[in-house]
Amino acid sequence: MYRTNGAATGGANLPSLRSHNTALVLDLLRTAGPDGISRLELAERTGLTPQAVSKITARLRAEGLAAEAGRRASTGGKPRTVLRLVPEAGHAIGVHLDRDELRAVLVDLDGTVTAQRRIPLDLGAGSDAVVDAVVRETGRLLADAAEGAAPEPDGTRGPRTADGTADGTAGARAAAGPEDAGPSEGGGGPQSAHPSDVRTLLGVGVALPGPLDHDRGVLHRVTGFPEWDGFPLRDALARRLGMPVVVDKDTNAAALGLAVGGERGSFAYLHLSTGLGAGLVLGGTVHRGARTGAGEFGHQVVQLDGPPCPCGNRGCVEALCLAAIDHGDLPGAARVLGVGAANLAALLDIDRVLLGGRTVAGAPEVFVRGVAAVLDDRARREGATEGAVPVTLAPAGARAVAEGAAQLLLAPLFGRAEG
Repeated sequence: MYRTNGAATGGANLPSLRSHNTALVLDLLRTAGPDGISRLELAERTGLTPQAVSKITARLRAEGLAAEAGRRASTGGKPRTVLRLVPEAGHAIGVHLDRDELRAVLVDLDGTVTAQRRIPLDLGAGSDAVVDAVVRETGRLLADAAEGAAPEPDGTRGPRTADGTADGTAGARAAAGPEDAGPSEGGGGPQSAHPSDVRTLLGVGVALPGPLDHDRGVLHRVTGFPEWDGFPLRDALARRLGMPVVVDKDTNAAALGLAVGGERGSFAYLHLSTGLGAGLVLGGTVHRGARTGAGEFGHQVVQLDGPPCPCGNRGCVEALCLAAIDHGDLPGAARVLGVGAANLAALLDIDRVLLGGRTVAGAPEVFVRGVAAVLDDRARREGATEGAVPVTLAPAGARAVAEGAAQLLLAPLFGRAEG
């Protein structure tokens, strides 16, 4: 838990959150929203005894995680007290490390973004520069949040640059020492973060392209950046920040965020930006695989003599998609993406496909229409009576990965660690 003097004590001290039953209650409080839910309803939905629910909710109220939301008329006897989650009682930071930019968000227990930042970043600049950037922007994000500046329409707080990103200077000196007074584009930074008064911070989730080892927080040969192979990103950041850090693939993080946010069943989140990958949720659970390597969607070969891909193969879906985009052929890129999506839908029999990433956000109708057309054609040829797998845009837009990265810390509190 961060304090005003910059000393870290290793994450917010919320002991009641370690209980499975408490997680069940918290999740119901979260999904009930501001209208709240009664203790009787909590007992009915969790299967816990009213006495157990009373003890759990009493602890949650004592720790500031739950509060009364009024009273509700009862069918008999006195009115029932209704309880709600206190969103501001806990926060997490989500960091999305793309190949060419860093995006960070501060999220409360309800999943609401309370501050965000975005800066250019070269993922190939080396581990020291990237770790410095994460530490610096984490501190600046907290400083922005502590200032309480009114958010812009997209949720960004603080002064803005011409392209709509956070300025990178406002509030920075409140979170930075003398070594951290330079511009936001990367480079040297302080040896530790000096954030402002955010006492409810549970940790930092970091999402970036794979492959990587989610369990150990160690990167493998990140596509296009093999120099990251073997780097212990989680431990390096935890030492610098002095708080819990979780590392996962960008697509897995986004898929987790979508599942926690209400997407049900089995779906694939396809992320097209500087690369192409997939996050898979099967039966409501994020599927990472035995070696946490699932979702390398972009590297399925669909053209044996196709263009070379940075992964070492030829004719990968990612290589073909990016080549079409480079030539300005967005409909062609959408068709290639659709071929990959159709293969995935046929293999896993998923309920739906969700599209996201900066490239998709730049031409959403083109990609949704193009991918859906390929899936529709496949369904007709196969005689699928229930129709094609539906294709939609993922909510949260360009922030989907960063918000999902924050859920790497928050979701376990609600018993939703895997979705």
